[in-house]
Amino acid sequence: QFQLIQSGGGLVQSGGSLRLSCAASGRTLSTANMAWFRQAPGKDRGLVAQSTWRTGSTYDTTYAESVKGRFTIIRDNGKNAVYLQMNNLKPEDTAVYYCNARGGALPGGSYWGQGTQVTVSS
Repeated sequence: QFQLIQSGGGLVQSGGSLRLSCAASGRTLSTANMAWFRQAPGKDRGLVAQSTWRTGSTYDTTYAESVKGRFTIIRDNGKNAVYLQMNNLKPEDTAVYYCNARGGALPGGSYWGQGTQVTVSS
């Protein structure tokens, strides 16, 4: 059964860094469209970063305006994993973060990780 397993997250002070991981087994993520979303209390889940497969090992990446220049979505096809490197974290980045995979070699539909809490203290 295909699953996305997340790790990382935790509590960090403002200005600090964290790296979130999203790994899979059973199907390759190398041709899937991968994304990170986040949901803060009382708010809708929103897109943070996206890596869209184009061809071979070429991907297009996009970011929410609020995280541009601070967050980076990284793919490691050798480990069948995707990461979200978060630098210069701010209290407003506090949320539950989810990875998402769809398309490529994956069976139809959209797949979600279990979510991981990121808390940034001021």
